[in-house]
Amino acid sequence: MLSARSLFQEIVDCDDSFRLFCSIAASGEDQGGWENGRIAALVPESMRELAPKITRHGADEDKHGRLFNALLKQRQLDPVPVPRETDYTMLLEQRGIGLAHEKLRRDEPLTEQDIVVYLSHSRVTEQRAADQMELLVRCFGDHPELGRTIRMICEDEGNHLAYCHEELLRLTAAGHGPTVRRVLREAALAEIRVHRDVSLAVMAHMGRVLHWSKARSALLAAGIHARYAYERLGGWRRMVDLRMPERRGALDGPAATSPAF
Repeated sequence: MLSARSLFQEIVDCDDSFRLFCSIAASGEDQGGWENGRIAALVPESMRELAPKITRHGADEDKHGRLFNALLKQRQLDPVPVPRETDYTMLLEQRGIGLAHEKLRRDEPLTEQDIVVYLSHSRVTEQRAADQMELLVRCFGDHPELGRTIRMICEDEGNHLAYCHEELLRLTAAGHGPTVRRVLREAALAEIRVHRDVSLAVMAHMGRVLHWSKARSALLAAGIHARYAYERLGGWRRMVDLRMPERRGALDGPAATSPAF
């Protein structure tokens, strides 16, 4: 039976596919860490109270990258280059999601509008991250090799999502509501396309590594397209609603340290 658990189990059981999976994940987390670090350094003076939270967000992403690399080291595996078509963060930037790296590399303060856009984009991408980590926890939360790591990352992603909800609601109350709603919708519709394309690319690479049959690859691709159709027809709305989270002040304080391996 083709289930999420059986699919992930097959990827985890093969060193080559596991190495590709962890390399893709670590690369995305490292990119997120750099982006948040730069944004924290360039927050405008009028919003400096956000800088420690953005710094904490970046520190969490850096930690996640180290955790995925640690999983590779446990098996004495080295990371592999990430194929461009599987680079989620790069493809999002090309679609205008996230602040442009060219802007972040300049030592010029960002504007309040930039921060509103950044938080709106983060609301969308953190929903995807939280959903994916919850799926991994359901599949491997008790796994002796992976369980501790994915539970820790899942907890962090929940905190990131809660922080985005809380800050966007605060900004909406401060008069930024029209911009927040517009950017959320644009970002969600762009993200679901990127996620579909990256999912197809990742599954194609995994299929070659694991020698899947054409029929199995076609079935998985059909499932990805079906998921996209559902999201395009209305599933994207879960990525744009705002509600006060149970976890208030989720990114207050320093980031938790990584477990030792």
